[in-house]
Amino acid sequence: MSASDFFDAEAEAARAGRLGCACPEDAPRALRRSLGIGRLAGGFALIVLAQALTLGALPLAGAMLAPRPELAALPLAALLLGAALASLPASFLLDTFGRRAAFALGASLGVAGGLMAAYAMALGAFPMLVLGAAWLGAAQGFGMFYRHAAAFGAATGARAGMVARLIGAGALAGLAGPLLAGAAEAAFAPYTFAGTLLLAALAQLGALAFAVLLPEARFSHADLTVEAMTVAAPAPRPAPLAWRALILPTLIGALAWGAMTSAMAGAPLSLAGCGVGVPLISGVVAWHVVAMYAPALAGGVLARWIGAPPLALLALALCLGAALAVGWATDAVMISAAFLTVGAGWALASLATTLMLHGAGTPSRLQLAAHDGLLLGAALLGVLV
Repeated sequence: MSASDFFDAEAEAARAGRLGCACPEDAPRALRRSLGIGRLAGGFALIVLAQALTLGALPLAGAMLAPRPELAALPLAALLLGAALASLPASFLLDTFGRRAAFALGASLGVAGGLMAAYAMALGAFPMLVLGAAWLGAAQGFGMFYRHAAAFGAATGARAGMVARLIGAGALAGLAGPLLAGAAEAAFAPYTFAGTLLLAALAQLGALAFAVLLPEARFSHADLTVEAMTVAAPAPRPAPLAWRALILPTLIGALAWGAMTSAMAGAPLSLAGCGVGVPLISGVVAWHVVAMYAPALAGGVLARWIGAPPLALLALALCLGAALAVGWATDAVMISAAFLTVGAGWALASLATTLMLHGAGTPSRLQLAAHDGLLLGAALLGVLV
C-alpha cells in the first residue's frame, strides 16, 4: 500500500460520529505479574494516601466553611457521590481502553479535584470545596477497581494473597500521611487544610505516573498472565458470575461501607468536641486509614483458613459494633479506639467480599460496576443518615 492509499484509508475511518484516540488501546496480551502487580500496588498506595489526606480534611474543612452547620458533611457526601457516579463509566473504560488509560483518567480527575479543593480553602469558597471533593471522589471511584485488576489474572489459589498484598500496600501510605500532612499544613499556614488537599493532588499525580507505566492489558483479559500461558494444560475458563451470587457480597460490603463512613463523618467532629486539636485528629484519621488496609495482609490467610463468607460475616459484625461505639462513646480514647476498629472490620469485609465475588465466577464489567456503585451508595447513606 502506498503512503497516499494509507492516509486515504485513515481519512475514511475518521468519519463523523467516530472518536479517534492518539493512544492505541491496550492489547489483550500476556502480563508479567512481577511487573504488573508492583505497579498496581504503587499506584494504589498513592491513591490511599490521597484518600487518607482527603478524609482527614473534608469533615473539618466542611465545618469551617459551611454557611450552616447542617451543611458541614456536604463535602464528604460529594466525595462519595462522585465515587459512586464514576463506578459505572470506570468499569466500562477499563474494559474498552485498558487499565492504563482508565486509571490515568481517574488520577487526572483527582489531581484537578485536589487543586480545586486547596484553592477553595485559600479563598474560603464552600461551593468550590464541594465541587473539588466530587472530583476527588471520582478519582476514588476509579481507584476502587485496583482490587479487581489484581483479582483478574491471579490463579484461584493465589488470588487471596494477591488482593491482600494490594490492599495491604495502602497501609504504608496511611503511615506516611500524618508526617506529610503536618509538613504541608506548616508550609501553607495560615490557610488551614489547603496544604493537605494540595498534597492529595500530588499523590494523585504520582498515581497517574504509575498508571501510565502499567503493562498493557485489557481489564477483562488481565488473567492472561505469562504463568497461566506457560502451563502444559491450562485450566478451563471460569463460568460467568451469576447475578444471584452478587447479592450476598454486595449486601455485606454495603453494610460495612455504611458503617465505616458513618464513623468517618462523626468521629473527627466528636474528637473536636472533646477538645482534641486538629493535628491529633488528623493523626487519628491517618491511623484509621492504616487500620482500613493493614489487616488485609492477615486477611488473606484467614480467608484460606475459614473461607471468605465466614470471614466477611465476622468482619461485618466487628464493623457494625465498632460504628455504634463511635456514636455512643464520650471519651476521646474510646472514640479513637472504636474508630480504628471500624477500619479493621471494613478492611477484612472488603477483602472477603472481593474474594467471594471473584471466587463464584467471572464477573462482567456491568456486575462490577453495579457492585461497587451499590457499595458507594451505601457509603453515601452512611454520611447522610
